[in-house]
Amino acid sequence: MSRKIYYPFILFLLFFLIYYAGSFTKIPFADCVGFVFLVEKGEFMSVATATSHFLYINTAILIKNIFGVSAIEASRLLVIISAAATVSVIYATVKTITKTEWISITSAFVFGFSFSFWRNAEIVEVYTYNSLWISLFFYCIIKSFIDGKKQYIAWGSVFLGISLWIHIQNIMLVPAFLLFIFYFRSEKKYAYSSLLIFTILFLSLFILNVSQGLPLNSPYSSDQGTWVQDSFKKSATQYAQDLVKSVVYLLYNFNLFIVFGIVGIIALYKSERKMFFVFFAASLFVYGFATFYAVSDNYVFFIPFNIIFALSIGYGISAIKKPYLKNMSWVCLLIPAFYFSAFKIAYNTDKGKQFHDFKSYKGGLNYYMLPWMNNNSGILEFTIEKKKAPEPVNWMTYSALEYIELLKSKGYTEEQIKKL
Repeated sequence: MSRKIYYPFILFLLFFLIYYAGSFTKIPFADCVGFVFLVEKGEFMSVATATSHFLYINTAILIKNIFGVSAIEASRLLVIISAAATVSVIYATVKTITKTEWISITSAFVFGFSFSFWRNAEIVEVYTYNSLWISLFFYCIIKSFIDGKKQYIAWGSVFLGISLWIHIQNIMLVPAFLLFIFYFRSEKKYAYSSLLIFTILFLSLFILNVSQGLPLNSPYSSDQGTWVQDSFKKSATQYAQDLVKSVVYLLYNFNLFIVFGIVGIIALYKSERKMFFVFFAASLFVYGFATFYAVSDNYVFFIPFNIIFALSIGYGISAIKKPYLKNMSWVCLLIPAFYFSAFKIAYNTDKGKQFHDFKSYKGGLNYYMLPWMNNNSGILEFTIEKKKAPEPVNWMTYSALEYIELLKSKGYTEEQIKKL
C-alpha cells in the first residue's frame, strides 16, 4: 500500500475506533432522538427544508435497510464513518498545501480531537456528515489553487451543491464559491460547468419542495422556530457576549494550536492571496452566522469554520519552519488530557459544581466539557420515568414520546426502551 493511501486509511481506522469507543451508550438529549425517530420510521424524506436534513436522514435509512441494523446503529455508523473520513480529508488537504507528512498528520489529529467535532462524532447529529462534504469542497479549492488541477473546480461545485441537501447553513459558503469561480474565470470550460452544476443542485431544492406543495422559501425557513429573526433582535450587550463566547469556543477547540492557526492565516495572505480571500469569505460568513445565531447550541455551526482553521494550523506549522516543531508534534495527542483537566478544574469550583448539579439531568459538566459520550444519560429513560428538568425540555421529550410509542408498537417494553 502506497503512502498516498496508507496514511489516510490508518487515520480513518484509528479515528473510527476512537469515535466508536466514545460513542453514546443511550440516545442523548438535544435533537438526537428526533433524528433516530425519523430513521426508525423508515419513510424517506421527500422535502428539503431547513430542519429536515434531506440527505442525512435518507442516507441513514438506506444504511438501515441495506445492512438490516437498527435505526440507532445505522445513525451511529453514518456519523462515525463520516467523522473518521473527514479527518482523512483534512490530512489530504494539508498534505496538498504543505507537502509534509508529519504536519498533515498533526493537523488531522488536532482537528479530529477538536471538541465540537469530536462531540458530534459521538452523538446522533447531522454535523459530521455535513463536515465530510464541506471538507471535500475545501479540498477541491486547494487542489485547484496549489496543484492547478482544473477538474477540481467542477468537483468543488458538486460537493458544495450536495452539502446544501444536508444542511442549508452551507449557503453561507456561496460567496466564497463565487469568488473561487471568479478567480478561475479564464478557465471558461470549468468555471461555467461548475456554475451550472451548482445552480442545478441548488435550484433542485426549491423545485422539489414546490412540487410537494411547500412555499418557495421553504429550503431556508422553518415553522419550528424563529431563530433567524431572533438573531437580529439582540441588544449590543448580547452581541458582545456572543462574540466573547465564540472566542472561548475557539480556544477550547484548538488550545495552544491557535497560535499556529493565526500564523497560517498571515502566511496564506502573504503567499497565496487569492486563496486567502476565498477562505476569508468562507470564514467571515460562517463565523459571523454561528456567532450571532440565536440558538442555545450554536457551537455546532462553527464546525465548517473549524475545518478552515485546522487547515490554517497546518499551514502555520509549515510556515514557521522550526525543526523542533516536528519533535513536539506529539503534543496533539495530549488534547484529550486537556479536556479532562479542564473538566476537573471546573468541577472543583463552586460555580462548576452548581452548574453540574443544575444540568445533572443530562450529565452535568461531563456533557458540556468532555467530548466522549459513553455511559451518558438517555433522553428515553428520562422521558419514561417522567423525570423533571430545571429548564424547559419539552421539545426534546415530545420527540422522545413519539419514538417511544413507535418502539412500543414494534413490541419493545419500557424496560428495553430505557436502555436505548
